[in-house]
Amino acid sequence: MINEQIRDREVRVIGEEGQQLGVMPPKEAMKLAKEANVDLVKIAPSANPPVCKLVNYGKYRYELARKEKEAKKKQKTVEIKEIRLSLKIDTHDFDTKVNQAKKFLEHGDRVKVAIRFRGREMAHPELGNATIKRFADACADVGVIDKLPKMEGRSLIMFISAKPASKTTAKPAAPKAAEAQPAESQPAKQE
Repeated sequence: MINEQIRDREVRVIGEEGQQLGVMPPKEAMKLAKEANVDLVKIAPSANPPVCKLVNYGKYRYELARKEKEAKKKQKTVEIKEIRLSLKIDTHDFDTKVNQAKKFLEHGDRVKVAIRFRGREMAHPELGNATIKRFADACADVGVIDKLPKMEGRSLIMFISAKPASKTTAKPAAPKAAEAQPAESQPAKQE
């Protein structure tokens, strides 16, 4: 809400440089805004009394839009990449699919592994489970199973996601703790 749209009994007013101008009726605040040639903008409507600021509204909107754009740049979108396998996959093809999945996982994406059963292959779902388990074991160094293998129609589907970063950062912290223990034991020996 800006200028005449503000209908509260009293508002807390903040100046252009962030100084507190006090609590006053909105008409007085509008006079101050007109004298400074700026707008009166309600920035905290849920506060008691609501907080309004003397600011150039166009510039204020531009700053908000720029902050939102910066926040979007810093966001990481996780994509789902699909790898399709078959029951009769050969070792070299299998290794190629594993390497591709590892690249996806290192990039931070999730991987959907699907085995499509055709014809009489439906009679042997244990072969599909063995293949998909072998795939998960091959990707275990960079990813963890996010969703266990499950039959959906004629396909066996499993999701793998990248390992959390917290586990890799916990490893360097362990040696520091080991170094601290001998230092604690030394003063005990001196006593």
